[in-house]
Amino acid sequence: MSPAEKHQQLQKILGEVRSAVVAFSGGVDSTYLLYEAAQVLEKVLAVTVSSPLVPPAEVEEAGRTAARLGVPWEKVALDPLANPDFRRNPPDRCYHCKKLVYGRLLERARAGGFAVVLDGENADDAHVYRPGSRARLELGVRSPLQEAGLTKAEIRELARAAGLEAWDKPSSPCLATRFPYGEEIRPELLARVLEAEEFLRSLGCREVRVRCHGRLARLEVAPADLGRVFEARGAVVSFLKERGFLYVALDLEGYRSGSLDAELASPGV
Repeated sequence: MSPAEKHQQLQKILGEVRSAVVAFSGGVDSTYLLYEAAQVLEKVLAVTVSSPLVPPAEVEEAGRTAARLGVPWEKVALDPLANPDFRRNPPDRCYHCKKLVYGRLLERARAGGFAVVLDGENADDAHVYRPGSRARLELGVRSPLQEAGLTKAEIRELARAAGLEAWDKPSSPCLATRFPYGEEIRPELLARVLEAEEFLRSLGCREVRVRCHGRLARLEVAPADLGRVFEARGAVVSFLKERGFLYVALDLEGYRSGSLDAELASPGV
């Protein structure tokens, strides 16, 4: 199907839903979904999760985006770190988090008389490692963008055409993705990573990941920004060491989504 046909399919899917709570992170996928839902649904509510895994600035920006779209918005505070099955950081870490998140959103939907909970998974997500999708399927949360067959690139183009500011926003998965599987996730480590990434963005880097390997920080930035970080290496090293890192490494392969998932396909020898 063409993007236009997929768009029509999306509107048909939403028309059948009638009312929904939208899991709203403020990224391009959930923003486009919320935009379309606001055009079609009789009743819609955007809910953003606030947790130690999400930068506070992103939560507040999600609220401003929902307001621009004219959609009621709520913030829900959750702490996945209270669950030891999540905190110990197994390969299915995301499943335990999403089960908590979707469970809370389903409670809100039932209390408010909403028919269903929707999330922003797209067609590309079906082809990558996403254990959180199992929780979505178990709890009956729907992903209209995926059901319509829309890819990330198509969503960005449709969002751009709709005039949505988030159309070219970089992906921003939760901070737990900065830790290799099996390394316990602790609040102080999340705060350390968040500060490090904010510092790199202050240098002009747009796509940033600070992967936390114990006391070694492995910096992933877009290839075009490698030189920028290297030129500022003195300030970068100083800042990160002041926050508790002992070693600082710049990954020459550059930023790539889900780089720590490579461990699952390449076990140690």
